[in-house]
Amino acid sequence: MIAAKGLHKRYKKTVAVDDLSFDVRPGVVTGFLGPNGSGKSTTMRLMLGLDHGEGETTFDGERFTDIRRPMNHVGTLLEAKPFHPTRSARNHLKMLASANGITDTRIDEVLETVGLGAVRRKQPKGYSLGMAQRLGLAQALLGDPHTLLLDEPTNGLDPHGIHWMRDLLQQLAAEGRTVFVSSHLLSEMQLMADELVVIGRGQMIFNGDVDDFVREFTQSTVIVRSPAADAFLSALEAEGATVAKGDDGELVVSDMAIGAVGHLAFTEGIELTELSTRSASLEEAFMSATGAAEQFVAREPVPTATTTGGAQHA
Repeated sequence: MIAAKGLHKRYKKTVAVDDLSFDVRPGVVTGFLGPNGSGKSTTMRLMLGLDHGEGETTFDGERFTDIRRPMNHVGTLLEAKPFHPTRSARNHLKMLASANGITDTRIDEVLETVGLGAVRRKQPKGYSLGMAQRLGLAQALLGDPHTLLLDEPTNGLDPHGIHWMRDLLQQLAAEGRTVFVSSHLLSEMQLMADELVVIGRGQMIFNGDVDDFVREFTQSTVIVRSPAADAFLSALEAEGATVAKGDDGELVVSDMAIGAVGHLAFTEGIELTELSTRSASLEEAFMSATGAAEQFVAREPVPTATTTGGAQHA
């Protein structure tokens, strides 16, 4: 169990992390979400004692800085290339292993696990970002830890690599480990995570089950298709439902449960060819929940002035 209590960090006049408290349970993948600049990386650094601030985080009751041989308990990946560029991948891990009582057999095992066995003796200075992420993950797994903290581990991975990462983290959680992972890939997080910690401008927005987050910050709709769509639209609106027409003629019904929609069609004698529920995505929920907390807001590009004879010159 990870228990974070009262985490707080200020940079001069800017509060980066504002009194965050949350628990991360073993046996599930917990996603850590927030817009750029929301304080995710700073929070992870505070949890590990790498940044000075207020509050405390314990891993099974111990602070990270108090754990003897921490790699055997907590595996971390906070940077894409945390290694010396001219030391081979295997020697990089061997240096870390020697300080934590880890065998050479385990080094080779994790390199095979992350798909770098064939390049273990090569210098990682020529690694792509995806290969660097795999080496960083090998480092996190080196001590066979019960807890993992991973900051954007899928960054730079191709679709096959992202799929592999998802399966691996879910497998590790299924073994009873605690997995805390940040990512900007919301579609992937929806497939991977069981629970969420969502922050914005350093403050807690949500902490709980993924499905509960989607329900809280979005609204499911009912999709209806009917040969008498116009007549049924009027009947639905008369009952207080909000109805919009889709591009291909379906009715998109809000503010009315699917059972009530079906019952109304029955009582009105209207034939339905489709009656289904469309749930919102994690991305839609995230945009709704964090819109007010977005720090870096881009503007629409200004059109370039032109004339009928071509580009206008100054």
